[in-house]
Amino acid sequence: MKFVAVTACPTGIAHSQMAAENLEQTAAEQGHDIEVEIQGAMGAENELSAADIESADAAIIAADTSVNRDRFEDANVPVVKGTVKDAVNDVEGLLAAAVETAGGDAERDTSETSDASEAEDSEPQRRRGGDRSKSLANRLKRLFT
Repeated sequence: MKFVAVTACPTGIAHSQMAAENLEQTAAEQGHDIEVEIQGAMGAENELSAADIESADAAIIAADTSVNRDRFEDANVPVVKGTVKDAVNDVEGLLAAAVETAGGDAERDTSETSDASEAEDSEPQRRRGGDRSKSLANRLKRLFT
């Protein structure tokens, strides 16, 4: 099977690379083709092309930050979502979920923190507290005035 994947963490220095490497090695061992995009604070590395996404049987998003899923949904590629920790510690489970999902259009969330109420909501998850950079700037302004 052919998969595309996105790994993303807030800093994107070590964990997302470890997750990407794990996905690539394990997929190769299992006989799957995979292209992995790494997202972090410095931007995207190995960006997935539209052709890569359209030819994929399923997409894997292993992220601890928000990842835009529009390009996968526009191409009608089923998505399996998990955390970076899942891609590092349980990559076989993540790939098994992708193989299972590739047969249908259902999205499966393998993250340990999900619950039934999150599965029912189709809205993207929002971070509480708003934009952190704005609050930091406001706190610094108050500190120096």
